[in-house]
Amino acid sequence: MDYSPVTLAEYALNQFNNNDFLDISLVDGFNIPMEFSPASADECSVRIRCTADIIGQCPNELRTPGGCNNPCTVFKTAEYCCTSVTCGPTNYSRFFKDRCSTSYSYPMDDSTSTFLCPGGTSYKVVFCP
Repeated sequence: MDYSPVTLAEYALNQFNNNDFLDISLVDGFNIPMEFSPASADECSVRIRCTADIIGQCPNELRTPGGCNNPCTVFKTAEYCCTSVTCGPTNYSRFFKDRCSTSYSYPMDDSTSTFLCPGGTSYKVVFCP
């Protein structure tokens, strides 16, 4: 069952070198603004926010009631679904990245979208900040 579009807060706790990995993903589209950050800046200074008007600015072909679809859901091609080994940004993923620079915009967007905090950090996810 497909629940697109959804804004996702993703995390993996106490991983490599006792670090937590966290991100906001727009790979499955966008439905609400979000902030994902440590509960206290003393624990870790990472602060990920995606608060742009993505729904209002969504390209017509990605528009859906209550959100902005990802291009894979709409077009179902290898280019947009990243089903090949060499997957890169597209004009649609750039639309998301230009508005939410710290969020995942396509599946291989690791270098600008995954953040680390020390294991044991407490977090907060804020919807519609």
